[in-house]
Amino acid sequence: MSAVTIEPTDPTIVSPADEEHLRHAIEVARRSRAEGNHPFGAVLVAPDGAVVEGTNSVVTAGDPTGHAETNLVRLASARLAPERLRLSTLYTSTEPCAMCAGAIYWSGIGRVVYALSEQGLAAMVPSQDGEPTMDLPCREVFARGGRTVHVAGPALVADAAEVHRGFWDASS
Repeated sequence: MSAVTIEPTDPTIVSPADEEHLRHAIEVARRSRAEGNHPFGAVLVAPDGAVVEGTNSVVTAGDPTGHAETNLVRLASARLAPERLRLSTLYTSTEPCAMCAGAIYWSGIGRVVYALSEQGLAAMVPSQDGEPTMDLPCREVFARGGRTVHVAGPALVADAAEVHRGFWDASS
């Protein structure tokens, strides 16, 4: 008898398939860093397998709202119908900040899976341009809305943290 892998049906559990998509998001974060931006990346996977990537563009675009998730939401919203977004999962190398969580909520995306937690990032980034990080987990932002956004994570924390190593030391 061969072993059969059964993916969990609980949307708050990180499955092996989710981990593969998280690895993709972490690679997008590496690319963002290599391009001179902050080390964050996001990938949206639609139910039919369509993939949309979002890189961070804060530095190169001179836009503080150019986070990977907000860039991804803009791209995905232009490409996918609301019904597809609702059934899609957004994978991100680091837990979405409050701004990104708001964009995800308003886009209608139904599920978020993240690697490095906001608290894990805060431990690596004591300040950004003299400003402390915002301590507001995405689950709290989503909980204030009128619809459910399922959240799973953190997962693959060491892999996600590696992309940030040394970056914020040089930026402070």
